[in-house]
Amino acid sequence: MGKTIKAIAKKLNQLKIFLVKIILLAFQISLFFIIMYRVVPVAITPLPIKRLFEQAFGEDPIRLKKDWESIDQLGKNICLASVTSEDPKFFKHYGFDFEQILASIKKSFDKGKKPRGASTISQQTAKNLFFTPNRSWIRKALEVYVTVAIELLWTKKRILEVYLNIIEMGKGIYGAEAAALFYFNKPASKLTAQEAAAIAACYPNPRRWTANKPSRYIRKKQQIIARFMYRIGPLPWETEKKNKTKKPA
Repeated sequence: MGKTIKAIAKKLNQLKIFLVKIILLAFQISLFFIIMYRVVPVAITPLPIKRLFEQAFGEDPIRLKKDWESIDQLGKNICLASVTSEDPKFFKHYGFDFEQILASIKKSFDKGKKPRGASTISQQTAKNLFFTPNRSWIRKALEVYVTVAIELLWTKKRILEVYLNIIEMGKGIYGAEAAALFYFNKPASKLTAQEAAAIAACYPNPRRWTANKPSRYIRKKQQIIARFMYRIGPLPWETEKKNKTKKPA
């Protein structure tokens, strides 16, 4: 009996050591990719792969449109519209908008539903980078880790750049450049404030709504985004660039 207990304890200890090694390996691999993506364009993420399988065995045509562009090439309109729509405090917080999170929880509890929404651009970037939209507490916990990591290792400019290049913006359409070309037949840098606001207005469910044929709800949201997007002020890197180019008195 004693030998059996010792054998079981030994096996459990071996399993524990194995799991710790797996967790450490996963941490090292994820950290490697996070550091790499600080400078290297993101080639592919899990969501497009998932959508391709859905398209292959579903009714939607197989489509994968994506075109990586630097944030300077995307233009300021899509940047301002996206921040206004999804995360107005993006340049002020450190990855999490706790005020919005608490408000979302309170609102959900008042209605007797599960808490939803309140994800910042940093959180959405973390989710889109390594995960699919499938909801689970494990994914949420891992998303927190990735969010903290990119906030510490990346700049706000880089977070927004990656976000705008990997976000789903329609059926088989990923990134602001691909969305601008698909919906308005022009590069993102040429989008007007209204066009950028129309794309940003569709973010919550881009597979349901379309920027070039907005519903009444999307059109109303578009007008609100367009009205408030310039109140955020100039993009921080634009201000820094202007300050650097100023000649000393």
